[in-house]
Amino acid sequence: MSTATVSRVLSAKNPVTEETKVRVLSVVKRLGYRPNGPARSLRAMSTKTLGFVVPNVKNPFFTDVARVVEDLAREGGYSVIIGNTDEDVERESEYLEVLMERRVDGLIISPAHPESHQVREVADAGVPMVFLDRTVGSVEAPVVRADGRAAVSELVRHLLHLGHERLAIVTGPLRVHSSRERLDAFLATARELGAPVSDDHVKIGDFRRRTGYEATGELLSSAVPPTALFTGNNLIALGALQALKEAGLSAPKDVSFASFDDIPWFKLLDPPVTAIDQPTRQIAVTAARTLLTMISGEGEPASSTFEAKLIVRGSCAPPGKRDRNKEG
Repeated sequence: MSTATVSRVLSAKNPVTEETKVRVLSVVKRLGYRPNGPARSLRAMSTKTLGFVVPNVKNPFFTDVARVVEDLAREGGYSVIIGNTDEDVERESEYLEVLMERRVDGLIISPAHPESHQVREVADAGVPMVFLDRTVGSVEAPVVRADGRAAVSELVRHLLHLGHERLAIVTGPLRVHSSRERLDAFLATARELGAPVSDDHVKIGDFRRRTGYEATGELLSSAVPPTALFTGNNLIALGALQALKEAGLSAPKDVSFASFDDIPWFKLLDPPVTAIDQPTRQIAVTAARTLLTMISGEGEPASSTFEAKLIVRGSCAPPGKRDRNKEG
């Protein structure tokens, strides 16, 4: 058949015979062809738009990165379309479909799952792509992220030096590399220093506030509660602090407290929260510039890893009175 005939069937704007329609749609289904998908976007001219897909736009880390990416994109004459997947693979797929139909020139994404077939399809179609914080293992693309292992290890050493023997951690899903990395560093350092973390003091959930709230409530009500708590990101931290308050407890008097991700309001609490800081602006600038370089074809894109940094504040102190009473 001619391309014009196929086009008439797919657009449904001009009449064709039922036989022709059935034949075309049969082949479309067999080949998995999708109109306005990645392949078509490759043939189009630049739309001067970029896609930015994140797992949770409520997370201040992703919000701050989005702001910087948008600023740099505007300087280069691009607009940014933002998609919030809410850690849902199907929702992520829907956003990617829309972005490809819009024929974005490139994509910055923090994937909801490390085995996303939809992300792989977009990459296979040749759309320039940069991974932010997370990756899809089967896709070769530059990754821009922070390595928190050294900072987490330093935090554990700090807590043990203060005299804590019962450490606890609440973190996100282990399918996410950064979550697994933080957990492994926390457990390994404690074990190496002779203070292994009890299985009961390891809580795995998602990177949402509810995980922090529920997991911390369980830890505080356990027969042997922890004397120090570390949360895997700022939203988990928010839920954990809420649980502490509702239990009538505070840091560091009752429980020493620290979190991955430093955010402005941590400094305003009394006492201010000990946190592991990611160089958010550096990460955002690098991700944006890497993608724009890939689109222009002016250089070889490369992955970038930045070191996170521990910032010690007043929320961590030697074990308090509540701990001594428990032991007595």
